[in-house]
Amino acid sequence: MQIATQSISVAAADAIRAMIVDGTLADGNRINEVHLAKALEVSRTPLREGLMRLVTEGVVTTEPRRGFFVKPMTLDDFLELYAIRPILDPAALTMAGLPEAKSLDQLERINDAMLSARSPSRAIDLDDQWHRELLGHCPNSVLLDLIDQIIGRTRCYEHALFRETDNVWKAGDEHARIIAALRDGDLDAACAELKRNLQSGSEPIVNWLQQRTTDSGAQK
Repeated sequence: MQIATQSISVAAADAIRAMIVDGTLADGNRINEVHLAKALEVSRTPLREGLMRLVTEGVVTTEPRRGFFVKPMTLDDFLELYAIRPILDPAALTMAGLPEAKSLDQLERINDAMLSARSPSRAIDLDDQWHRELLGHCPNSVLLDLIDQIIGRTRCYEHALFRETDNVWKAGDEHARIIAALRDGDLDAACAELKRNLQSGSEPIVNWLQQRTTDSGAQK
């Protein structure tokens, strides 16, 4: 598998994240940098940069003189993380208020691009861009920073969700309902739809995590 030359470290992080999600890199295992660099056809420097990106996401851990390890993806961690944004994002949208028409047009363009994305990573990038555009006028920078931190830490779980095209389309429909409510000037309805959007991915990810645990146990 060869990685495109542009943004090699980002592409490496995407590839490693996918390998963690599909179990190629198993929970708790030490990551062999030499073998991984060879498999991805990248040099050690961008590989390490990609791994450090995953450390900030909480997907990978690092230990001095021992290297990088795959952090187990657990149901408890997911439920704790996923419960936060349905609280934070509607609060940020309430503070931001109704967007201008040009911002709503931009939200529609981003949503259309997300629906046409050809990879889970690209769909997640556009989904994150959509939410940042939606909340961009929130005056509370601390709140926006907290949301950004949660976005990073849930990316690996979102990768599992957005591997299924139906889930991407479901998210797109939910985005469209939020935009429609904002065009109608109904901020409360938009916040309610936003909360539903941020909760709707929970069930398929929970099912995936439970199946992943079952499969892992069966292989031991």
